Amino acid sequence: MADRQEERAQPVERPGRLTAVLALAALVSAFGSSFQYGYNVAVVNAPASFMQTFYFFTYRDRYEIEMDANLQTLLWSLTVSMYPLGGFFGSLMVTPLVNKLGRRGTLLFNNVFSIVPAVMMGASEVAKCFEMIILARFIVGICAGLSSQVVPMYLGELAPKNLRGAIGIIPQLFITIGILSAQVLGLREILGNREGWTLLLGLTGIPAAIELLMLPFCPESPRYTLIQRGDETRAKKALQRLRGRDDVDAELEEMRVEDQSEKDEGRLSALSLLSQRSLRWQLVTVVVLNMGQQLSGVNAVYYYTNYIYNIAGIQENHVQYVIVGTGAVNVLVTVAAVFVVEASGRRLLLLCGFGICCGACVLLTVSLGLQDRVTWMPYFSIACVIVYIMGHAIGPSPIPSVVTTEMFRQSGRSAAFMVAGAVHWLCNFTVGLVFPYMARGLGPYCFILFAVVCLVTLLYIWLLVPETKNRTFLEICHMFAKRNKVELGLVDGGLPLEGSGATATAF
Repeated sequence: MADRQEERAQPVERPGRLTAVLALAALVSAFGSSFQYGYNVAVVNAPASFMQTFYFFTYRDRYEIEMDANLQTLLWSLTVSMYPLGGFFGSLMVTPLVNKLGRRGTLLFNNVFSIVPAVMMGASEVAKCFEMIILARFIVGICAGLSSQVVPMYLGELAPKNLRGAIGIIPQLFITIGILSAQVLGLREILGNREGWTLLLGLTGIPAAIELLMLPFCPESPRYTLIQRGDETRAKKALQRLRGRDDVDAELEEMRVEDQSEKDEGRLSALSLLSQRSLRWQLVTVVVLNMGQQLSGVNAVYYYTNYIYNIAGIQENHVQYVIVGTGAVNVLVTVAAVFVVEASGRRLLLLCGFGICCGACVLLTVSLGLQDRVTWMPYFSIACVIVYIMGHAIGPSPIPSVVTTEMFRQSGRSAAFMVAGAVHWLCNFTVGLVFPYMARGLGPYCFILFAVVCLVTLLYIWLLVPETKNRTFLEICHMFAKRNKVELGLVDGGLPLEGSGATATAF
């Protein structure tokens, strides 16, 4: 009887809703940071020929010799790949910055890495210095490396558990909007021409300026404030603003339980995270998902869309419009993912996404191989690329960051995002640097390699990745406890986990 009375006294968590404050925080952080990530992925695609011409004549005027083809290929590969290389170094900064400055503070500081390179790229033609573009791409890559990890972390900690998946996809939605914006502005009739390409590159500073003005009005993560700063009063006020009600005791209690386990366990660095047996499968899963996301070739498609459509036989004056259409499809499918992720779950979207991408890569290989024999193959190649983009947009693109947020508690989350970001950007850099040589050496068969990556990742998800939707962070840790061979119902510090009876059979 006493146990039942105590059970009734426990605060009951009410389903969360999308309040104005939560929506503002999601929109401002995603537009100011995630939008730039997508914009800079695609922005060099349309003006590539004008930029390479600028490189050629600047080199000739400076050294009074013409640039050979190998050097020109190398410089362009560096221009593309410096962005993900900067992203790798930015991801290494995640843990120290989010622990020192907080999630919101890190995003505000990160705008330095956007505004400075925006000025550099905008002034590069006047300064007659193509090295400024390459260096600026590295710096803005640092911005992307930080934002790609911190925005999902920030929004994942702000969102109630029943909206965490939908809110967690918003950064990816704005990445796709950024890609589409770069493709539209890159049309020859707008800024993708000899006079406008420097302005096109420099526009990336505008979202950063808006974020600097608007983000201070949004709350810091209540979990960070309570668990890492120990300020329960401010955490409660922030949570009340985010939920639009005064009764937030149930969520605060869940945070207190997590806080107690954090104190017993201690904060985890990236190195200590790698040695934690109790987090082994969470970490392996995050690494596999991020490798699969990038090595499946999605950024090869974004970085070199012009090239892919040209080898597919699309007429030069039609390519830019096909690219914009592809970007629009990407946005629409990502919007659909926002609405279905809580109903269908993370696992199903990942399986469907990687399966579609695998099939599309195989068919694209076949269509490119038959390019010279069948007159309608160019249209089939376009369809394959669009289907690939749709498949990636519903699962492989948005879900890994959502899953990374959910699989780790506060003590290990920043370190997990640091590891995930390092893997993400190293693979991104590798694809951006190597793809031109792969395409030259293997021709259409290079897409078979991407198909193999999709298949291997799909099999891993099918066999080893559980569903995490609508569960608390502590419940998800318990789900992994069995696979990690940790005693069921206990966390590392020996505290009972919430909901242990409900989740023991999740695997």
